[in-house]
Amino acid sequence: MIIPPFQSGSYYYNYKGKFSVVLLALVDAHLRFIYADVGTNGRVSDGGVWNKCSLKHKLDSGQLNLPPPSNLPNTNVQLPFVIVGNEGFPVTEHVMIPYPGPLCRGNKNRRIFNYR
Repeated sequence: MIIPPFQSGSYYYNYKGKFSVVLLALVDAHLRFIYADVGTNGRVSDGGVWNKCSLKHKLDSGQLNLPPPSNLPNTNVQLPFVIVGNEGFPVTEHVMIPYPGPLCRGNKNRRIFNYR
């Protein structure tokens, strides 16, 4: 939460009824921060923050030098490296999201997928 700048109106007002700025961060498998985008006004959705951040633009243009797809351990199944986001992010070749709550009810495989 922040104290909004003078005369900013609802520009920083978020859906939770507070004034805020957004921190979008990416961590690796060892919980190390490898990217941060700070400062988007709080009223912007997660998808909106994603759409305007430099990480998305570099990912889309192939500038990130991601490793090529590789086999899952002990299998011949080859998968790309992905970023895991929340339900506000679009699903793409390199971005995956969990199943939303209603799609998981009564579906054990989807609940396990989200947990992992």
